[in-house]
Amino acid sequence: MNTYGNSGPVLPLNRGEAHLWYTLPESLTDPQLLHSYQALMTPEERVRQQRFHFEKGRHEYLVTRALVRTVLSRYAGVDPHEWRFVSNAYGRPEIASPPHLPPLRFNLSHTEGLIVCIVALDREVGVDVENLERPGETVEIADQFFSPTEARALRALPLEAQRQRFFDYWTLKESYIKARGMGVSLPLDQFSFHVETGCPIRISFDPRMKDDPYSWQFDQFQITCQHLISVAIRRGVDPDLTLTVTHIVPLLS
Repeated sequence: MNTYGNSGPVLPLNRGEAHLWYTLPESLTDPQLLHSYQALMTPEERVRQQRFHFEKGRHEYLVTRALVRTVLSRYAGVDPHEWRFVSNAYGRPEIASPPHLPPLRFNLSHTEGLIVCIVALDREVGVDVENLERPGETVEIADQFFSPTEARALRALPLEAQRQRFFDYWTLKESYIKARGMGVSLPLDQFSFHVETGCPIRISFDPRMKDDPYSWQFDQFQITCQHLISVAIRRGVDPDLTLTVTHIVPLLS
């Protein structure tokens, strides 16, 4: 088993790049590997893991913690078990220690069958993933959660295209509020996404939002036929970042 830490390879990462790593939790069943994941967690994380009522939730939490720790260790001379995290006032996890590290920023998302982690250098980033096959209301709740512009654009589509566009909007909005680090305190109806085939994804803001639409980059793609990923990156005045997507099995090369 090749682990990544002080003795492993350190990947270069510059301000013109963002790296997205993904793993498929249902494929990770080897008892020895899962035991190694358990060893990475802090006592507090183990307590949180046990709060999940179902084994599936405990497994996804375990793999998520292993993913973020091993991914971050690819960019710094830090063993995966040494990372410590803190949540901001709105619940976004951030690196607390070790000190004197590169200004790494990361964000996590998971859904049934997929866990993702995005990393960039000193930039706000957010990622959201959805399982397109999940049950439950979609288009029916657009009027409640989307901006009037998005709701009108959604309803104007043919019926067979509305469910996909709902997930386009939903994951993009989630990625943006996660990048801002303010969670649902941001009013979802005060910013709108404009999704057109063959055109870059754009965002516009209600004046009350006080944000610059031209400082943001958005990407959207499917890893599998059922998983949609949206990424938000505050690039400022810089050109769009290069986004690299890589599959990983935590702790294995």
